[in-house]
Amino acid sequence: MSLNLEDKKAIVAEVVAQLATAETLIIAEYRGIEVSSMTKLRAQAREHGVYLRVLKNTLVRRAVADTAFAGLADQMVGPLVYGMSVDPVAAAKVLHQFAKADDKIVVKAGAFNGSVLNAAQVAELASIPSREELLSKLLYVMQAPVAGFARALGALAEKQAEAA
Repeated sequence: MSLNLEDKKAIVAEVVAQLATAETLIIAEYRGIEVSSMTKLRAQAREHGVYLRVLKNTLVRRAVADTAFAGLADQMVGPLVYGMSVDPVAAAKVLHQFAKADDKIVVKAGAFNGSVLNAAQVAELASIPSREELLSKLLYVMQAPVAGFARALGALAEKQAEAA
């Protein structure tokens, strides 16, 4: 079913709005994927806050023109699914991990921080811990000295109680 001009303009506007807040754009080929697998991929993307959509390549090329993602336009060939996320690693993580489980999804390229990434670089980006993981590790590191100080004070108080 072909789209009329108004539908195309609405899709381009929606993608432009998503790209305005996105840190990363990952593209993957989905040739031959089953509907149930694509449904699982979409569910995982929603869980991680990733905007995931199958779009016409010409419409996405229009949407990325004059953005930091414009370098990906050459890679937009074939049946592609587009993943965009505010979290710099979320889209890469979702698509890369799903590609490991289902060989019908093939990560082709991505864009992050104004530079185009090949499939290997997208895999490297996916291996970086997420923002939440990094924050929890930071919190643990910040709490460790305080916890150690509290234990030392407790041991000191216990020692003084035994001496008295």
